[in-house]
Amino acid sequence: MNKNRLEAFSDGVIAILITIMVLELKIPHGGGWAALRPVLPVFLTYLLSFVFVGIYWNNHHHMLHMATSIDGRILWANLHLLFWLSLVPFATGWMGENDFAPFPTAAYGLLLFLCGVAYTLLQAAIIAHQGPQSRLAAAVGRDLKGKLSAAAYAVAIPCAFASRWIALAIYVAVSLMWLVPDRRIESRLTD
Repeated sequence: MNKNRLEAFSDGVIAILITIMVLELKIPHGGGWAALRPVLPVFLTYLLSFVFVGIYWNNHHHMLHMATSIDGRILWANLHLLFWLSLVPFATGWMGENDFAPFPTAAYGLLLFLCGVAYTLLQAAIIAHQGPQSRLAAAVGRDLKGKLSAAAYAVAIPCAFASRWIALAIYVAVSLMWLVPDRRIESRLTD
């Protein structure tokens, strides 16, 4: 099957998710800096989530660029990823509206972990369809970056109950690790 519809659908869903997140930002009442203080946690959570969704969009784009075709398993794996990503606005709002309380912060980390698992399953489905000698398989190799991300999220989730700031620092560290598009794939695209 051709991958164009999958890419267009995914791009549309991700664009809607970002729009939903920004619509959740409340307009402050007042014209000074003090009026921004109550909305700061929500804005910072939005910023972090925007970066995460952007990272997924960017890497999803690169990964699908490596695929020559898709099958039903890839379609379902992609929907699985989009399902977890569709919960990002909810988790973002919950964590931000509750000033990074431990349970919403841990739930946010669990969601990030599940998004990572879903992305890994999509990647595995593409590799299974393309074959073990495919450009994507060669590019991701053993996927140490993905495994390190999952391990970091697994550590951050219980950390949220001890110190939400440590959990948030881990979330930010993982986002910084992925902020640059996956060079493993970009290097293979130029081959």
